[in-house]
Amino acid sequence: MANLVGLEVCVDSVDSAVAAERGGATRVELCSNLFEGGITPSAGLISTIRHKISIGLHVMIRPRAGDFCYSADEFEVMQQDILTAKQLGANGVVFGILNTGGSVNIERTRKLVELARPLTVTFHRAFDMSADLFRALEDVIYTGANRILTSGGEPNALEGLDALQRLVEAANGRIILMACGGVRDHNVHTILERSHVPEVHVGMVDSVPSPMRYQNKRVAIGSAQSREYARLVVLQENVEKLVKTLADAAPVRSQA
Repeated sequence: MANLVGLEVCVDSVDSAVAAERGGATRVELCSNLFEGGITPSAGLISTIRHKISIGLHVMIRPRAGDFCYSADEFEVMQQDILTAKQLGANGVVFGILNTGGSVNIERTRKLVELARPLTVTFHRAFDMSADLFRALEDVIYTGANRILTSGGEPNALEGLDALQRLVEAANGRIILMACGGVRDHNVHTILERSHVPEVHVGMVDSVPSPMRYQNKRVAIGSAQSREYARLVVLQENVEKLVKTLADAAPVRSQA
């Protein structure tokens, strides 16, 4: 039976993007630096992946790690990165901007949405960091964005199930709600049945050992020594397993 639930897989490498496509994902969200929640990937990475996969490619537009309240210079960087993503063949962009009080920065978000067209726009988990989820929902809808990535304001989708369900009801088809945060094949049925979201977003990365035969473990180039000789990758078989689970869940959701 065809999968009726959209599956977006977060990736930060060519290998992971290819594995996601081969596993049956609907699209990929491309980031760099997943250790800190993801930032804008390089033009080279966007271009290479665009030539390697044919499924949807959504590019993270986030100039730095940390909060989602940006300076004028950072906002300019975001605009330039959106133009670059468009030029390199992305199908969508992913971003989120908040004011200091935790509300959606409507003016800036709307400007980026208009700049991104005709690309699809996802307002990312900055939404979960907002002071009022339901006010933020209306604000994001007003900006013209196509979807919201959310765990219901909680650490993961299971904990945020009640909020996710109420958000879907409040949206009433005006915007897509995509559940994220700890979504796996063993819990996705519960998330879909309870929340009625039409799409899910997964990280689904596994740590694989480095091929380096010589390893100088006395020196840490990054922020954690244990990361120097570890790589996080998406495995095709894991995507295939989740896709099968989603296909089995689809008829349950279609009756809701």
